[in-house]
Amino acid sequence: MQHFSNHIDILIEQFAKLPGIGRKTAQRLAFHVINLSQEEVQELADAVVNAKENIMYCQQCCNIADSSLCSICGNPSRDSAIICVVEDPRDVAALERSREYRGKYHVLHGTISPMDSITPDMLKIKELIKRLADTELQEVILATNPTIDGEATAMYIARLIKPFGIKVTRIAHGLPVGGDIEYADDVTISKALEGRREL
Repeated sequence: MQHFSNHIDILIEQFAKLPGIGRKTAQRLAFHVINLSQEEVQELADAVVNAKENIMYCQQCCNIADSSLCSICGNPSRDSAIICVVEDPRDVAALERSREYRGKYHVLHGTISPMDSITPDMLKIKELIKRLADTELQEVILATNPTIDGEATAMYIARLIKPFGIKVTRIAHGLPVGGDIEYADDVTISKALEGRREL
């Protein structure tokens, strides 16, 4: 292991703790930061501290927010009859980029994962169940990832919602637009066939 100075080594170690950042990238980031002006470094540090101190969870959907309600829950033009359940706030951002969905969301902050000792009570499932009492609600879309944990979480939530008489749907899985069938795995092809629709 190469040592530059104790301060640089500590900075590299901190960057390396970030997801998807290896030792080389952490080193590049550390040297980039020390080459910034004092003012730019202070702005970066302030942005990190301010985000940590001021970001909260929306009281309604559990998405990240600047106030008690996120911008989506606080928007009266959003359709309150539909809730899309996702694993992570990043999933909300991805769905919003499509500009196709006009309902509201519910963020679980993870999936049920026995292998990782993550149980249903560790997720925001109780908060979702409380929302089912809303008389406007007609449909819950389960948009968890197509992984073993995502599927198990979707099935668990679907069973909880069933007694409420609310329509429960699952996002389609299958071949991506522009993808080649010959390169798709067996599960993807199977899901694509299951989710076929009439033209």
